[in-house]
Parts: sequence; C-alpha cells; structure tokens
Amino acid sequence: MKPMIWLAEDEAGIADTLIYTLETDGFAVEWFERGLPLLERLDDAVPALCILDVGLPDINGFELCRRLRERADLPLMFLTARSEEMDRIIGLEIGADDYVAKPFSPREVSARARTILRRYAKGQAPAAAPAPTGFDLDEARACVHFAGHKLNLTRYEYLLLKTLLAEPGRVFSRQQLMERVWRDAEDSFDRTVDTHVKTLRAKLRDIDPDAQPIQTHRGLGYSLGE
Repeated sequence: MKPMIWLAEDEAGIADTLIYTLETDGFAVEWFERGLPLLERLDDAVPALCILDVGLPDINGFELCRRLRERADLPLMFLTARSEEMDRIIGLEIGADDYVAKPFSPREVSARARTILRRYAKGQAPAAAPAPTGFDLDEARACVHFAGHKLNLTRYEYLLLKTLLAEPGRVFSRQQLMERVWRDAEDSFDRTVDTHVKTLRAKLRDIDPDAQPIQTHRGLGYSLGE
C-alpha cells in the first residue's frame, strides 16, 4: 500500500507540481486548499505524513500543527516562503520533522518525506522494557501517565520521555537523544535536550514535588531511574 500524504497548500500550481512528483515517487496524496478541512478529515483517517504550508488562508500552519499534535502522533513537514531562522526554530520546536523554504525542488521534498517516514518507522519500535514504577506509557494514544496523572507533553517531550522509559537506567548522551528524538539532529542545538529535560522535570514535580526520576550524569548525559 502506498504511504498516504496529506498536503495543505493553497497555491494550485505548487500543489499540482508536488502531487505529480510525490505520486511519481510512489506516494498517494490527498490535497487540501485550506487547513481546517484537513483537521476535520482526521476524524476519518490518519495519513502517513502531513505537508503543511505555513501561510494558509484560514489557519496559520503553526497553529494547525499544534492542533494536529493534540490529536495524533504523525510526522509533519512545513512548506514556507519565510526562511528566517526563528521561524524555522519555532516550526521544529512545536513538532515539525522538517522545514522547507520556498522556492524548493519537488524532488527534494519527496526525498525528505521518504527520509522522515523511514526515521519515523524506526522510532515506532515497541519498548524493550517495562516502564519504571510510577510511569504508564500508552503508545497507542501517544501519552504517558505519572503517579496516576496524565502528563501534558509536547511532541518532543513525549518522544524524549518515551526514549528514556524504553531503557531504564541507561545513560543517554545528548547526541544519542538528539538522534533518536529530533529526527534531523544536525539541524537542532545541543541545548535543546537540556531545555526539554528541564520542562519534563517541572511537569513531573507538578504532580510529585519530590520526584526526581530523570538523573543528570555530568559530562555523560541523562537517564531515567529504575
């Protein structure tokens, strides 16, 4: 079965070119000229990948990404006419797997889509060990409960915690976490891991003020206590 890609792009010329290239490369494509109909379509199906134009006429692509992330754990790519570094960082931080600035090569978009899906598939392997005491990992719903409370996690907080939960006691270096969680690690920053660990710890302490399950190993990385 061909991987299904949902494309949200209001410019018909760009959409037509992308659809032709993606379908030629073995994908199935469903095109949306607006973002809200794509969001509604999620009630009936879930695609393998969403490609979102940031400048949609009915909803900002970043906001559309946030709403999608609340309902499904699926890979996302942004298309945008804006190339400023801050916009790119925002796009990646809110959950996008890639960010392509216009003008772009349709072949490059297709190649990046295939790379994202390949990396994403590797990240879906079942956990190798049971979650440590106090945690309940629900991969089907892409959520984690701690001490009986559901954690309100961003996409990358969830993937980071899921990685640590998979191998309790193992010390992961920042580079290892970037490669497993941020699928294009070379485009991320070293401090990104530290920032997400900090926010994760804060959310755990909101539930249990004495909780310290994520351990720092100075000069080495992070682990989750067994």
